[in-house]
Amino acid sequence: MKYLFSVIASLFSLFSFAQSPQAIHQQAIVVDTHGDILFNQIKSGIDIGKLQKTGNFDLVRAKQGGLDVQVFSIWCDESGGYALANQEIDSLYSLIKRYPDRITLVKNAAELEKAVAAKKLAAMIGVEGGHMIENSLENLEMLAKRGMIYMTLTWNNSTSWASSAAEETSKKVKPENAGLNELGRQIIRKMNDLGVMVDLSHVGVKTFFDAIAITKKPVLVSHSCVYALNPVPRNLNDEQIKAVGKNGGVISLNFYAGFLDSTYNAKQKIFFAKYDAELKILSAKYGRSNAIDTLISLHQADADATRPSIEKLIDHIDYIVKLIGVDHVGLGADFDGAEAFPLGIKSIADYPKITAALVKRGYKATEITKILGGNFVRVLKANKGS
Repeated sequence: MKYLFSVIASLFSLFSFAQSPQAIHQQAIVVDTHGDILFNQIKSGIDIGKLQKTGNFDLVRAKQGGLDVQVFSIWCDESGGYALANQEIDSLYSLIKRYPDRITLVKNAAELEKAVAAKKLAAMIGVEGGHMIENSLENLEMLAKRGMIYMTLTWNNSTSWASSAAEETSKKVKPENAGLNELGRQIIRKMNDLGVMVDLSHVGVKTFFDAIAITKKPVLVSHSCVYALNPVPRNLNDEQIKAVGKNGGVISLNFYAGFLDSTYNAKQKIFFAKYDAELKILSAKYGRSNAIDTLISLHQADADATRPSIEKLIDHIDYIVKLIGVDHVGLGADFDGAEAFPLGIKSIADYPKITAALVKRGYKATEITKILGGNFVRVLKANKGS
């Protein structure tokens, strides 16, 4: 009897430990499928191997947040292309060369797991915007050779072969011209052949369903949220969410307040109006994007009042889980790509707060492990074959 009580006590202790947020976070492979720091790094020349006072990402805070895998976004607007994509990849290679004991490039699941075991940040490459291949299948193949594990078919701008959510919604692309053309279909097939995940964030509804119909492998939606909870063009409607579930793919939730909270844009307008004169002066001095970041830092209390709670993010996770199951949810914060995130989420160091919020909401350790990164790894293996 004494032995039985001892076994029961041990099992209870093990169960309690496994269910603690700290233990779950430490044991999981934590993956962020979308971060925009590279574009900022080449503009500013900062060394993200060192702790930064601004921005959302550096290697120090990644370690603090228990981050195992960062997919670095290769991004530019429609004025840039293939050359800039390679420049950003070069900057990542340079970072890895400077800090080889802390970060390493990985191209598949086997390399990812090896990096995690070695306690190095697994750096992966995601190209955000099909315009960066400049309509060239050869360029697509070259980026894959350099480490690209996904390509977002469009950014806000459409390409000649795929229409974006922004331009389908605004009618800049006529309905009869929306979706994928023959080149677009060739690109999807080539991505499948190369093991490059098809990323359906940013794309228009017509492009989304054209791509889902063509791809032979599970898709990734690297940084989007739920349209039913916040009806903005960048979020997915229920039929799109169901299609990802049927395809076996993963939707990684964006942390941007404007995608999470339907009241955020109105609050933001009031904030900007209140400090309009100051914002104009800062914009003239630093440019619009940096001016907004500076304004927020100068009036932090007012800026914080516009932000949703972390519970809003969990609401979006809940919605998808209830609609298609826990096997199809991940996290893609969009750090350094947006100006506002939920209260308490300031950088990559705050990832453990997501785990704690999931535990509070009632998710089991096995489910949280899938959300934090397990689902992404599954889709990566399905695309790469390893």
